[in-house]
Amino acid sequence: MYQTERYTSNDRMCDLVSEHYAVLQIMSRFSISLGFGDRTIGEVCADHRVDASTFLAVVNLLIGNGQLIQPMSDISVATLTQYLKNAHRYFLDFRLPSIRRKLIEAIDCSLSDVSFAIMRYYDEYVAEVQKHMAYEEQTVFPYVESLLEGKPQSDYSIEIFRSLHETVADHLKELKQIIIKYYPTHTTDELNDALFDIFTCEQELTAHNRVEDELFISAIEELAARVELAPKQEAETESLSAREKEIIVCVVKGLTNKEIADELYISTHTVITHRRNIASKLQIHSAAGLTIYAIVNKLVDLSEIKETITRE
Repeated sequence: MYQTERYTSNDRMCDLVSEHYAVLQIMSRFSISLGFGDRTIGEVCADHRVDASTFLAVVNLLIGNGQLIQPMSDISVATLTQYLKNAHRYFLDFRLPSIRRKLIEAIDCSLSDVSFAIMRYYDEYVAEVQKHMAYEEQTVFPYVESLLEGKPQSDYSIEIFRSLHETVADHLKELKQIIIKYYPTHTTDELNDALFDIFTCEQELTAHNRVEDELFISAIEELAARVELAPKQEAETESLSAREKEIIVCVVKGLTNKEIADELYISTHTVITHRRNIASKLQIHSAAGLTIYAIVNKLVDLSEIKETITRE
């Protein structure tokens, strides 16, 4: 059952861990260590150079009410990608090999055809997971890293990943049912321990898929849209003359046409002509729209706008 309370950066990390011990794995994948005392989630994340919004998005998705309400723009794609890479290492280098060792200790393949079949089934499943994660490491993550560098890609999109993405936990459901129903043996601590780990691993992989489906894919869609839009915005900015950029700055600062003319030593008629050309090039006709454009394209500093608003 999901908890309805949502954690914030002001909550203590020790309270989060005490109330939801499963968060220990989330912390591990964000490379957050223990020993944080009574520090808040925000402070602990800052200490470990982890984006707190991204950490909380994963935490609240997996142990909260299951509904993501914060904007995707708050999520650090770089941080989330590293989280997924660390999760891959956990499954491939620790969790799945650990289960295999426990299965070998619990069942004797030389004494039972069913035992041999179970081990073969498990090894084929691990190979499937390795293939699934190798695709992400070799294709998806390099695509994301290219977007983070501001380089749009025409030969790949996150939609391809979405269409191919499927859960890797289903076969574990089958395996545990096979062991429960058909493995002929008396109850042993070793076998029950291995089976318990299979149940746990299934839940972990399901949670991993949720992060990819509900956070990662959506965040990459937003990132790709921004990267693809950037060259267009840059081209629009470059098409403006130096004088037109000066006039935009004056408009954003709240100057009238006459004040702009006096400021730039040109006629009011010339100011009006420039403003008409600016509107035609940018398809922006309001001062508010030009303000947003000027901030996005770094023609003005936000502090200058705040000063103007304060004076008004």
